Amino acid sequence: MVDARSSVALGAAAVLAASGCQSLPEGGVARGEVLFKNCVPCHGDAATGNPAIAAPPIAGLPAWYVEAQLTKYQVGLRGGHPDDIEGLRMRPMSRTIKSDADNKVVAEYVASLPPARGETTVKGDASKGQAAYATCTACHGPDGAGNEALNAPPIRQLADWYVVNQLDKFKSGRRGYLAQDTTGAQMAAIAAGLQDEAVMRDLAAYLHTLPEK
Repeated sequence: MVDARSSVALGAAAVLAASGCQSLPEGGVARGEVLFKNCVPCHGDAATGNPAIAAPPIAGLPAWYVEAQLTKYQVGLRGGHPDDIEGLRMRPMSRTIKSDADNKVVAEYVASLPPARGETTVKGDASKGQAAYATCTACHGPDGAGNEALNAPPIRQLADWYVVNQLDKFKSGRRGYLAQDTTGAQMAAIAAGLQDEAVMRDLAAYLHTLPEK
């Protein structure tokens, strides 16, 4: 029997083989759309994600952030920890994009899609989360819209389960553990101050009350 993870890998391989036979547009969002077909087995046609395999919705994230994360995966600043299962899966997929220019157009295509963080799945206390979020406002803003100048992404449109997942990774040292990953290390230091998963769930619940855009 083929498990879900194997099915994803097989699906991705099939898409990679098919896309390799296509002629790619020279550049821009049109090229990014074709290259994004390699990402569809996990993130879906509209980049709305798949919680069953912990693939987050990424549609509508700013191009600068998507591009930065692709680069981190490609050079080994993210997704290299042996206990980061999802990161280890994403790392080889990121390397199907062969140039900085293609990173940029894929990121532009993802940014062009309407955001969809999905339904509420995490049980948390949004009022407690609002209080805890005060620590986050200096970088991510009071409305969770982020700040490119600080390399802080918008987080109001993230899936609530993904918020908990990533905060836990930062706190446990599975993400942001390399000194060369300066922005990740900064976030890991903040996450270290979170008392437990209950606080993470409260934060996720509060973020889910904010408008996506």
